Amino acid sequence: MLIDSHCHLDRVDLKTHDNDFGVLMRACNEAGVARMLCVGIDLDAYPAMRRLVDPYPEVDVSVGVHPNESGGEEPSVERLLELAADPRVVAIGETGLDYYRLEDGDSAGQHARFRTHIAAARACGKPLIIHTRQARADTIRLLREEGAEAVGGVLHCFTEDWEMARAGLDLGFSVSFSGIITFKSAESLREVVRQVPLDRLLIETDSPYLAPVPYRGKPNAPTYLKHVAACIAELRGLDVERLAEVTADNYRRLFGREQSGIGFTAA
Repeated sequence: MLIDSHCHLDRVDLKTHDNDFGVLMRACNEAGVARMLCVGIDLDAYPAMRRLVDPYPEVDVSVGVHPNESGGEEPSVERLLELAADPRVVAIGETGLDYYRLEDGDSAGQHARFRTHIAAARACGKPLIIHTRQARADTIRLLREEGAEAVGGVLHCFTEDWEMARAGLDLGFSVSFSGIITFKSAESLREVVRQVPLDRLLIETDSPYLAPVPYRGKPNAPTYLKHVAACIAELRGLDVERLAEVTADNYRRLFGREQSGIGFTAA
């Protein structure tokens, strides 16, 4: 069974699932997805997301504010710790730096927010979910400056080069790949996939975004995770069942699900 280490279930298009979240969850199970991590990206939407997934113990959650989010509640260490006390919260984030859509070239606000998340993660002992885009050097620099290696985490939806992947690995982070690796233009990224140690590898959909081939351009869902898994398995010379086993073990180890006993369906 597969684990989707990063998705946004509260944003998935339910039109193809009878506009029923329960139908989506059953479809995920039928597609071989045993567990999902529903990632928070803003604090205003978080309560509704948390209520949505509450009946489904196979869904873990994280709490954080995306670097590009604006206009909502700004996170403080205290507020993140309050929410992270929930045993269903397994990580802090997603957080990080995104210069692709940086307004006015002012990165100071993103830096401050990123440091706040790292401080909260260190205070509660939960790993970080890192979003980084066109900010390689600063992302690694801030992780080092704030001592993020104390908690580790994952560089999610990784699209950068091997040099950055190696820097993250050196800080104790795992690397997660999405449907982007199935795109024809992603050969350099597939080379990174071939190099990441198996025990630090995760898979994700980042749904509802970035649907893999053959669904590219359509709304994404965890039901498509098998296409990401098949691509990575081929790149690593493994069968899909073995890749599922390895990445499930990596997920449990990183997010503490070996000890929690909270609704885990064995891979």
